[in-house]
Amino acid sequence: MVTRILGFVYGVVCYFVFFGTFLYAIGFVGGGNLYGAGKPLIVPRSIDLTTTRPGESLALRLIIDALLLSLFAVQHSVMARAWFKRRWTQVVTPLLERSTFVLLASLTLLLLFWQWRPIGTARVAWDVQNSTGRLVLESLFWLGWLIVLISTFLINHFDLFGMNQAYHYLKGTECPAPEFRAPGFYKGVRHPIYLGFIIAFWSTPRMSIGHLFFAGMTTAYMILAIQFEERDLVRMHGEKYEDYRKHVSMLTPVRFWKG
Repeated sequence: MVTRILGFVYGVVCYFVFFGTFLYAIGFVGGGNLYGAGKPLIVPRSIDLTTTRPGESLALRLIIDALLLSLFAVQHSVMARAWFKRRWTQVVTPLLERSTFVLLASLTLLLLFWQWRPIGTARVAWDVQNSTGRLVLESLFWLGWLIVLISTFLINHFDLFGMNQAYHYLKGTECPAPEFRAPGFYKGVRHPIYLGFIIAFWSTPRMSIGHLFFAGMTTAYMILAIQFEERDLVRMHGEKYEDYRKHVSMLTPVRFWKG
């Protein structure tokens, strides 16, 4: 029983590490550009509000940032694959595998926030001065994060982030296999979580070159990650997911608006 309690506590700790990381990510992406150049949002560090190390060239900073993003991409994609889980659960208790994945993903992001280098903060791709335009982009930024959060609850927030599995570990029961469902936003796009991130990352009145680099790299990764994810979903749900994929678009909710 003590082992089960400790396992559940571990799952809870992993969840709150994730949630704190999620909140920090909002400030990291929005700070420095959303409400004016150089103004932090919630947290002191952001894509453009970090300290350049003496002697670091632009090329070196680009390489470091690309490596940090690549580290998260590799961790997030490899650990999510079925073949890795089969081997990993020989080491980690299966019901705590998801919590461990969430913890490592969060720690990788925290490393990125800590070590991120600013890139061309004075150079901008666009800088919207019109008050209405700024308000629209600021609203879209918050809408994107809201879509992400709501989408996790639509499919099972606590299962996605390991809490449900940790609870079953505490109770000593098996966790039911996930069933294929397409509620709410999932009727309009197959990947509303990724769509929400894309909206949030690109919606800023002031798009610095550093922010553009971050948004471009993360968007490219998400489009690539979807290909791997959908292969697993087809293997898991078979014809149900194949039919869903035929009728619902990947990221653009065109069919949703047509009804």
